[in-house]
Formats: sequence, structure tokens, C-alpha cells
Amino acid sequence: MRSVKHKLFAASVAGIAMLAASAAAQAADVKLGFLGGFTGPIESLVPPIHAGAELAVKHVNEQGGILGGGKLTMVQGDSTCADATAASNAADRMVNAEKVVALVGPLCSGETIAAANSAAIPGGVVIVSPAATSPALTSIEDKDLLFRTTPSDAYSGDVLAKILKGKGVNSIAITYVNNDYGKGFAEALDAAFKKEGGTVAAKEAHEDGKADYRAELGSLASAGADMLVVLAYADGSGQTVIRQALEGGDFSKFAGGDGMISDSLVKNIGEGKLDGFVGTKIGRSETPGTAKYAELAKAGGLDPAASFGPQAYDAAFLLALAIQKNGSDSREGINKALREVSSAPGEAIYPGEWEKAAKLIAEGKDINYEGASGAQEFDAAGDVPGVVIEVVIEGAGFKEVGQVN
Repeated sequence: MRSVKHKLFAASVAGIAMLAASAAAQAADVKLGFLGGFTGPIESLVPPIHAGAELAVKHVNEQGGILGGGKLTMVQGDSTCADATAASNAADRMVNAEKVVALVGPLCSGETIAAANSAAIPGGVVIVSPAATSPALTSIEDKDLLFRTTPSDAYSGDVLAKILKGKGVNSIAITYVNNDYGKGFAEALDAAFKKEGGTVAAKEAHEDGKADYRAELGSLASAGADMLVVLAYADGSGQTVIRQALEGGDFSKFAGGDGMISDSLVKNIGEGKLDGFVGTKIGRSETPGTAKYAELAKAGGLDPAASFGPQAYDAAFLLALAIQKNGSDSREGINKALREVSSAPGEAIYPGEWEKAAKLIAEGKDINYEGASGAQEFDAAGDVPGVVIEVVIEGAGFKEVGQVN
């Protein structure tokens, strides 16, 4: 009798040990990568974007962790925005050395394409950019691995054209940085402004990183346009172009896209010199998810309206949900799970609701993430619908005018 009891006890202990070992295996830490231009022409825009992604990681870990209690971590790399080789090298390190499960970023379009083609796609790694807006991303042969939580500049070009025509601007000159972002935005704006009845008096590319754009500005000014539209970066060529345009008297009225929407532009050129600058930035719709994120961001010391901050939160939170849905830290299957957790049908999950989402996933129920920047219903190309906000410079920086329909 004693022997039987001993055997039962031993079996019980062994069973508990096996369960504990299984739980430990399930609770493996999961590593995401974050790529962004911490140096280069958008360096002033990157910290709040990175902070948005970090906030999502924090919420996961504060609410029980991932895959049965594992810790979600995020390593970062500098992809520079402007240097495709640097972006490829940074992505290679993430994919092949850091062994990340998935990537948030890069942020600029050219570096995103380079990182995807050179490392992420060959490595089978899902990449979700919160800020790459070039229409060129839509047509990449990506094996369903490249997604973005921000709309394409094909839409932003339409919106900026309508804003300018609505303000009585009838002719524009366009200068754009010679990369995927600049080309895509310029082409979209050119077509849309002409469709609105306006005249594009000149459209010329420029190279980033030059010290002198006076020759380019002279050519653009000779076309006689009412306004210069600068489609570049606030900490790069865009700032230099505008400073030299003012110094030379070539233009006095300016507009720009999301790459120019940084208060550093005013800080470096001078308060009062750019009042009336018209711009567009990617915004967020008014939904329960965006309202929830605004509360969470403020509680975490972040600006809820920071350019691409909400989109970065969504990218990181969605990837965590996809990994949880996939049931392991394997790269395989993340893209399929990403589509499942981001789309109807399913119970709505809002920013910060990790514990609720994990419970529903464990119960085998469908979820539908409604994010910090709005709905994240990916189409076949990995694109999402989005919202564009009109902004203007007043005094020390940019002020939001409102959503443009």
C-alpha cells in the first residue's frame, strides 16, 4: 500500500515538473526590432515615434507578458533614413544577428524598401512601418511580409492639393528630395493639383545633404509660382532649401508634407519667419481606440498627436498580438496572424487592452484591433486607410487645423 502511494506521489511530482517545464517553455522572451533614422534628416521626428512603440511594449509586459508570461523586448537600430546601405546593414543585424521575430520600422520609404528587400523578406521577417508613405511600397513583391500602419502619399498628395486650392493658391513650384518618398509624393501632388485646376509651374528633384541649393531655387523661382512646396525632411535638405529661399528672396510662401512637420524647422530658421507655412501630416481618426490611446499616451508622458507616434504604437501592439495569436516566437505564420488580429470579425480590442486580448486569444475567440491611429484593416498590399491633418506654422511651431476629408 505504501509503495502504491509512493508511486502515485512520484507520478504527481513528475507531472507537476512537466507542467512547470511546459509553462517555462511557453514563457520564452520575445524580441522585436525597431529601425529608425535616429541620425540623419528626420532625427528630431524619431524619438516620439520610438516612444510610441515602447509604450506598446510596456503595456504588454505590465499585463502579464507574452506567450504565457514571457517578456517582450525591443532592440533598436539606426537606419538613418537617407542611406539605403546603412538601412540594409541595420536590418541584416536585426534579422540575422539579433534574431528578432518581427520588425517595427524603418520609417522613411527608401530605407524601408531597402531593409525589406535585403534582409526582412529573405529572412521571412514581417516588417510593419509606421511612417513609410511612398506609393512604391504598395507594389513590392514582398511575400505578404511588408505592412504599414500609415496611409500612402497617394492620398496625402490629393489632400494637400485640395488644401492649397482652397486657400486660393493657383500655381505652385515643387521641389522634392530625390528618393522614393519625394518622388511618390511629388507625383501625387502634381496630378492632384492639376486636377483641382491649379498650375504646377515647376517640379524638380534635389539631392539631400547638399550645402547649397541656390541654383535649384533660381530655376524654380523663374517659373513664377505663387508658392514653393517642399517635399523633403525638416532636419535635412528641406530646412536648407527654405532658409536659402528666404535669404535669396526666391519665395516667401511655403508648404510641405509630413517629412517637414517638425518644430525644429521653426527653431532653426527663426520664429516668425515661417508663419503661414501650410502642411499635412498623417493623423488619427476619432474613434474609441484613438481616445483610449490619447489617455494612455498622456499618462505615459507622450504627446498623443506626435507625428507617427500613434502609428508606431499600433505597429508594435499589432505585432505582439500576432505573435500571441500565432502561439510561438516563430517567424512563420506571423503575417497570417497579423491579418487575423487586425480585421473584422472579432471583439474590439483597443490600445492598452493586452490582458483582455490575450484571454480572448487563449479561449479561441476572434479579436479585431482598433488602434491608436484608427482602424488597421490591411488590404491585399498591406496598406491601411488613414486620416490626413492640415497643419500650419504659428509662432514657435506647428498647430493642427483639423482633419481634411
